[in-house]
Amino acid sequence: QVQLVESGGGLVQPGGSLRLSCAASGRTFSNYAMGWFRQAPGKEREFVAAINWSGSSRYYADPVKGRFTVSRDNPKNTVYLQMNNMKPEDTAVYYCAASKYSSVVSHRSDFLSWGQGTQVTVSS
Repeated sequence: QVQLVESGGGLVQPGGSLRLSCAASGRTFSNYAMGWFRQAPGKEREFVAAINWSGSSRYYADPVKGRFTVSRDNPKNTVYLQMNNMKPEDTAVYYCAASKYSSVVSHRSDFLSWGQGTQVTVSS
């Protein structure tokens, strides 16, 4: 089992940037892929981005392509989500998740462990 703790959420104006971090403990971090999901009020939790075990492969949901970047630092047991040119529709609680697998995946059922979430609000 792996424990995940997100940080870095907050309030940002449209067009601004935020960087989320997710610190992992428990399992060997470099063995598994990591993902980011988000959930807006009244909506289902949706996939945002994922990265494989080594960081060599990444996958993004269409709404965030070209604006968000997922990365990881295995020695620090941390995964990041850099969010640029943010839009009001990016407002949600963001969750990081640890996969069962080492390669990139995007379905919720492919992820074993979840963080508690961090609120991101994009508003002027």
